[in-house]
Amino acid sequence: MVKVGTWNLENLFRPGSEAGPKSEQAYEATLTALAKTITKLAPDVLAVQEVGEPEALKDLIDRLGPGWRSELADPDGRGIRVGFLSQLPLDRVNQVREFLPQLRPIQVDDTDTTISLMGRPALHVQVELAGRTLDLVSCHLKSKLLTFSGGRFSPRDEDQRARFAVYALNRRSAEAATVRAYATELLGGQGQNRAVIVLGDLNDEPQAATTQILLGPPGSEIGTPGHDHPDHGDGSRLWNLAPRIPPAQRFTRIYHGQRELIDHILVSHAVERGVRDGDLTTGDLDIPSITDTPTTRRDEPGSDHRPVVATLHLN
Repeated sequence: MVKVGTWNLENLFRPGSEAGPKSEQAYEATLTALAKTITKLAPDVLAVQEVGEPEALKDLIDRLGPGWRSELADPDGRGIRVGFLSQLPLDRVNQVREFLPQLRPIQVDDTDTTISLMGRPALHVQVELAGRTLDLVSCHLKSKLLTFSGGRFSPRDEDQRARFAVYALNRRSAEAATVRAYATELLGGQGQNRAVIVLGDLNDEPQAATTQILLGPPGSEIGTPGHDHPDHGDGSRLWNLAPRIPPAQRFTRIYHGQRELIDHILVSHAVERGVRDGDLTTGDLDIPSITDTPTTRRDEPGSDHRPVVATLHLN
């Protein structure tokens, strides 16, 4: 049995940085809140997102106590990155960054600027447990919260809002396809035997098109008539474990008062067949409702996301 999870730590920066808390007191409160939740959930491996300076993650590890280690990907332009906290050794560390070569560079704003790389590289690690190898990929796809020209959080007009929503959607789609291609390589058509787990902040709900890209071959989703019927797609498929979360807990963010499930754990067939209802939780963390201006929470403790943790019974 192993417990894996994912959590967006919400701008984990030390005081003094542009995105960090304004006071040491606020920073200490955040570390205390994060460490309390992680200790209570007790994951063996936790994918993390929105880590600022590596030193800030080290401060969190110091709060968690001995036995914890970490790996981090490179930061994006805002200085945040994905990574892992783990009580197990982390091996075969690799970043996932370049879009598929068949995808043309993606437009990102009203200028001629295009990108062909993930804004935040995903990170792949490997752990060994009871003779089993687990491949885990932490990712943080492009946000639905839009940033407009000049760093503004509100558009000049509704035409600009619509255009920038398209730019963000195109980026998130390309990132999802890139992570999916990497997962396909890890699966190698042998998902019935290979334990592959993709997890992180996908910035959209389970039925969103970008989230669905990550699943691979359609069919056999949890809760559908085909779920218990093996087929030729099982070797390449990933299952979203969201339906295994108790309905009352099935959200990880509150946006303008609406509960959203945007943080996910997707697993190969070798993992999914040992997961049952109730093996997942988003905890009992009380989180605030956020708006389109994330900077308003700069000095608030903890995170605006709930973690997702799964107990996996591996054969």
